[in-house]
Amino acid sequence: MKTDSFITEKSVILVTGCAGFIGAAICQALLSQNVMIIGIDNLNDYYDPNYKAARLKALKQAANFIFYQDDIVNNAALAKIFDLHNITHVIHLAAQAGVRYSLENPAAYIQSNVVGFANLIEICRQVKVKHFVYASSSSVYGDSQQFPYSTQANVDTPISLYAATKKSNELMAHAYAHLYQLPVCGLRFFTVYGPWGRPDMAPIKFAKKIWAGEEIEVFNQGLNERDFTYIDDIVNGTLKVFLQPSQNQVPYQLFNIGYGQPIKILYFIELLAHALGKSVQKKLLPRQPGDVVKTWAEIDALKKAVNYSPETSIEEGILRFAHWFKDNHALLI
Repeated sequence: MKTDSFITEKSVILVTGCAGFIGAAICQALLSQNVMIIGIDNLNDYYDPNYKAARLKALKQAANFIFYQDDIVNNAALAKIFDLHNITHVIHLAAQAGVRYSLENPAAYIQSNVVGFANLIEICRQVKVKHFVYASSSSVYGDSQQFPYSTQANVDTPISLYAATKKSNELMAHAYAHLYQLPVCGLRFFTVYGPWGRPDMAPIKFAKKIWAGEEIEVFNQGLNERDFTYIDDIVNGTLKVFLQPSQNQVPYQLFNIGYGQPIKILYFIELLAHALGKSVQKKLLPRQPGDVVKTWAEIDALKKAVNYSPETSIEEGILRFAHWFKDNHALLI
């Protein structure tokens, strides 16, 4: 990451969800800069906390990284962290993730994704942070058939509570930018994969099944397509945006961040099996509630704004992921 006067030696960057997939990768990239990184994560048990701790291990070795095991829903804990560290910039990635789990435990999404978001952005307003970048999701597009997905499209019909909470974040962020001139930017992430990925997502689930010689359940008869985006491209794009807050009268930005090309799930599975050196057995099942058939990011706006250019093809990305999985699959048992 090339810094400029926007980031100085006195900058203190808060990264929420720092033990998560994207959060840990963002922190790792930031640690090479001569700035202080404050990480916060509640290490909940949505998936194995030991796996999150393994991501954190490398971060904790850095002298310019401080970790807090706290929850953004706890407003007092957030306020204390801001008071202690004079935080100047925020990358907000903490959230209750997962479309399917939102059908089972909707209250968790309201607390983390709505209450927690509101707590954090309000403190950012009070201390006048220089930039508040937060994670939205491609899920906000629901089951739209207008491809590729554009941030100009209407997204008022979410088909999961997870998507609804992410849309609410975008609305709150716009209000804060408009009312208080708080520089904010939302990023709609598209199906991120790669080393240290979330074990509840398809790439690791598929890899575990293939490695063990077990049958893979493939929903919607294998017709689904996803705009798979490699983690390095996500990190590079996020940091480019982070360094360029809006200069508009209402300092609000919203971008898709993906690869810009849908990939058939069945093709992804075949590539992964080949990269792992295994055969694959598939069980085709009906579509699941809350699932969308296809995602496809329009990324021209992000290219124009920050010269974003995803470089990792699906073939290369899966090779890298498979190499990591072979060395680390014991962590995922």
